[in-house]
Amino acid sequence: MAPTLRRPSNAALLSIVAVVALAFMGTLAIGQFGPPTVPLQARGGHEVEAEENAEAEEQAEEVEEKHEAYEEAVREGKAGKEFAVAAAPAAGWAGEQLVDSVADDWEPAIAADPAAPWVYILTTRYGTSKPCPGNCPDPWIALEISADGGATWTEGKPLCACKGGGQFDPIIEVVPGTGAVYAVYMSGFNVMFIKSTNHGTTWSAPVKTYGNISWNDKPVIAVSDDGKDVYVSFNGPTGGDPYVVQSHDSGATWTQRKLVDSNRYYFAFDADVAPDGTVYFGESAILYGGGGNKGTTPTGTIDEHVFVSTDKGATFTDRLVASVQPGLACVAAGCPPDFYLGHNALTVDATGRVVFIYDGATTAGGLQTISAQTSTTRGVSWSAAVTLSAPGNEATAPAIESTGSGDIRAWYYQTTGSNPDIWNVYYRTSTNGGSTWSAAVRISDATSGATYKSAAGFLEIYGDYGEIAITSAGKTIATWAEGTSYTGPGGVWFNRQP
Repeated sequence: MAPTLRRPSNAALLSIVAVVALAFMGTLAIGQFGPPTVPLQARGGHEVEAEENAEAEEQAEEVEEKHEAYEEAVREGKAGKEFAVAAAPAAGWAGEQLVDSVADDWEPAIAADPAAPWVYILTTRYGTSKPCPGNCPDPWIALEISADGGATWTEGKPLCACKGGGQFDPIIEVVPGTGAVYAVYMSGFNVMFIKSTNHGTTWSAPVKTYGNISWNDKPVIAVSDDGKDVYVSFNGPTGGDPYVVQSHDSGATWTQRKLVDSNRYYFAFDADVAPDGTVYFGESAILYGGGGNKGTTPTGTIDEHVFVSTDKGATFTDRLVASVQPGLACVAAGCPPDFYLGHNALTVDATGRVVFIYDGATTAGGLQTISAQTSTTRGVSWSAAVTLSAPGNEATAPAIESTGSGDIRAWYYQTTGSNPDIWNVYYRTSTNGGSTWSAAVRISDATSGATYKSAAGFLEIYGDYGEIAITSAGKTIATWAEGTSYTGPGGVWFNRQP
């Protein structure tokens, strides 16, 4: 996410135009929304404007903090130059590498073409000069391209050297049927869509997705196999409500809808479109006490939802998959206490099986684990939870992808014991759709290359998401970010199966 997230909701004052049906199957709650488009700003403009301004002010402050931390590290010889990278890769892995050894990169995204050896990585880049003169984005989204499954890469270039404020939260996908590349990113607090039909050589002009929604944050994207149907979810007014915006002409035009009007803050972390066109969004709903500001500790459960549409976005059904407790508070420099909380990821395989993974604790303030649940009923019912991370360790921010029938691959961040200063990335796979999983493999295997790296691991996760992809050769490639602290500096790393 952009480093200005987690602004909790005040009491909701919008009314949603929806028909809500409640039924129960274990802990399952169901609500159906649509087809009318919900009014986008029903409350007073002054309150919405104040909310947007507060987010923007905090964003500017944290960008400045990151720049100052990077500049100080450069002066001390701890950043801004190449360090030798040594790795001890696990069997079947090439070894961890830096995307850019000089830049201060944060929160990457990755996509692989399923039919050709193209792979694409996006990062939010802080630690280099602006990519164009004048009113140019700072930070900016850097694009790296590989034409050989991740073995070699181009030098990073701007996804869009567009005029305007900072760019954040990039997400990228390859259209399975055409090889076109679709991406979304935030320009300030506006989600933009952009695409390429020539393997990232050139890109379309960015298109606004958000209509009249006054601010939007943390997008995810899902695309149909032919690329015509594009679905994006983000949070927005009032105070973090979930929205879905969609295009049915390959991203040329967009419509907008609020899914839920509540006192919870919703974060969209992953999305997918099944082969039959069913759309899935994974969203974590967090309750903050007393309408508190960023940096507060959540109260009550964190509810893990999957929103499902079987009619190309005309209606969405809300499936409550699990409720967990807010876990361990982050204490790294500059870190809000809720930084480790409320993440999920999902994927749908070729048979339509959904695998949903999420972090959470069993007791408030306790260590988090990564859990996985599956559905073969379009989210109507879910399997019992399977724990992926090791007990007695803090775990957070999983990523997942699938291919074929039941071939599931996932990674997650995990500490060594309860020590918050020794993190690693662990990889697990399933060959039966998530029912059972392989032993965990450490893939953050570099033992040097940055001052925050050691043979034991790295000091802090840098941003609270990364991604995983499967190449046309059936190999896994994964990317994430590591750093000195929440404030940084840090860098984006990747590892792959050669």
